[in-house]
Amino acid sequence: MRPITLPEVPYDSTAVRPDWSDLPESVRKVITARLGSAVSAARSAGGGFTRAFAAVLETEAGTSAFVKAAPLSDPASQWYAREAAVTATLPPEVTAARPLWTLTDSGWFVLALKTIDGRVPALPWTQADLDATLRTWSAAATALAYPSPRALEIGLPALPDILRGEMSWWSQIAKRRAPMPEPARDTLAPSRLTELAALERALPALAAGDAMMHGDLRLDNVLLDQDGRAWLCDWTWPCLGAPWFDTVTLLVSAYASGLDTDAVLRAWGAPDDGVDGALAALSGYWLVRADGGPSSASPHSRQHQRFSGLQALAWLTERRGWPEMPAKRGWLRR
Repeated sequence: MRPITLPEVPYDSTAVRPDWSDLPESVRKVITARLGSAVSAARSAGGGFTRAFAAVLETEAGTSAFVKAAPLSDPASQWYAREAAVTATLPPEVTAARPLWTLTDSGWFVLALKTIDGRVPALPWTQADLDATLRTWSAAATALAYPSPRALEIGLPALPDILRGEMSWWSQIAKRRAPMPEPARDTLAPSRLTELAALERALPALAAGDAMMHGDLRLDNVLLDQDGRAWLCDWTWPCLGAPWFDTVTLLVSAYASGLDTDAVLRAWGAPDDGVDGALAALSGYWLVRADGGPSSASPHSRQHQRFSGLQALAWLTERRGWPEMPAKRGWLRR
């Protein structure tokens, strides 16, 4: 059995966010007025990699909402506005929280979503949690195979364009336009650079499609409710492409959990060369990002990128039958 590999920090404890009391008084007043009752409790979201406000606000009237807020000068405010627009267009078959309202006041943007009483799946993944998440994603992918006109009006980029523009790092390194990232130097990446770049270059054509994708499907964008049903969160980066690509990004942490991720992808009909290309592109993207120095978003974002990049590369290594390198620092094995 493959060893289980865990990140240094659990995914439900990665965020560094302001508390309710840290928000400007004028912002708290306008949110309270919109909620219709005084806030009696605020539970900050522990997951994620932004410093913006995100918390479940409970009121004295017994109602609640999941509220996100950021200054208009913060890019997070634009992300929240896009999330509101996207989630409002999702068909009912997509299990995701819908927006209750938005407002702009005192130089802040605020989004309120329906509260989902749930938890981020723990690592290592259990088969039951993964199965529940895959059922939800499969139903969503089917419903989003033909995006609605409303969704298309928002402006959804094509996945191949994203891959060429943002996720072709091995190709850049091979052309000596970027350095080999430090986290990759003790891996087989330097000796397999030509193959990694070739897989990356072939990927855009294989991942092309007209379906609406989540675009950022990973463990900490999933909530499991008390009934074991999975909910898909943070619809900020949807795009148009092949849904199996989202499945690969989700399964990187499942691979680290020792589960049979290749069997899942076979059931999705994912092309082998496409999966290998996705793992190559993801590993390069994450490992380059992990080499970017301290992050202003979260002190744990770099460890997430390093962990994810090394796991994507390890999975690709196994699939391609490449000789595996010894385990290096930054991995926690069980």
